[in-house]
Amino acid sequence: MSPYKLTPSGVETRLFDLRHTLESAQPLTFFADYHERKETLSYVAGKRIIDTRFSGTVARGRFTIKGGGIAAKKRDIVRRFRLADDMEKIYSRIQTDKFMADAVRNYRGMRLTINDPWETTLCYIVSQYNNVKKIRGTVLKIINRFGTEISEGGRSARSFPTSEELLAATEKDFRECGAGFRAKYLKSAADFCTNNMNLYKLQDRGYDEIKESLMEIDGVGDKVADCIALLGYGKLEAFPIDVWVKRTLERVYFKGRDKKIKYLHKFAEHRWGNDMGYAQQYLFWQGRQMEKKDVRL
Repeated sequence: MSPYKLTPSGVETRLFDLRHTLESAQPLTFFADYHERKETLSYVAGKRIIDTRFSGTVARGRFTIKGGGIAAKKRDIVRRFRLADDMEKIYSRIQTDKFMADAVRNYRGMRLTINDPWETTLCYIVSQYNNVKKIRGTVLKIINRFGTEISEGGRSARSFPTSEELLAATEKDFRECGAGFRAKYLKSAADFCTNNMNLYKLQDRGYDEIKESLMEIDGVGDKVADCIALLGYGKLEAFPIDVWVKRTLERVYFKGRDKKIKYLHKFAEHRWGNDMGYAQQYLFWQGRQMEKKDVRL
């Protein structure tokens, strides 16, 4: 049975949870508008405004799409939310221990997303040493200040500005959007990704080559490069390790002993193999929520 089904008005899904997906610090967390009570989601993809309602259950849900251009919008939703992924098989492979089994049970249906590479790059440069509320505030200010106004069916919104559209922005402009010390990296990235690197030509390359190329961008280190490889290019071999993931790995698997990032990458590769990107997302979100609740890992 296919994990999803196209319908005249949208897409039917299996094993999908929109709330956990959107709350778990992925690019749409930082610029999409989601209303849990109304079950509505709105975001801009290129020059299209995607307005949709998600209803049903984790076991079987449906996206109902508003407005015209439904065929293209369905394609975006299927790709962006990785609806073709066989989550039952993925779960069977990443539930290697009680911690991961608990994570899957608690956040069942949470998906990784695949997003525009430049949008992902900007979001994760902004994310460094930052929290979700501030990241979202900065990203939305950049969109509102530099994005192009688009209209569709009586609705208007601003597109996510391309690197070319941000070339004229100054470090001062980015600081005024709340970027702080990251302003110089955003300015440099806009120039580099316009004049020196075509992010979209990396799509068909392997994970290692993509990550190596991304780290040529000023301000993109190991963790941010892995975030972009995972959420901008869909490379499940990527395993971003931030402070939360490092802390969770060390507490759960190494009795709190400090381990180097390179060692933890190898550990994840050995333990979760080609599904390590999904394992990272569940490990990150389970560890993060337990920390917030002050639950002992």
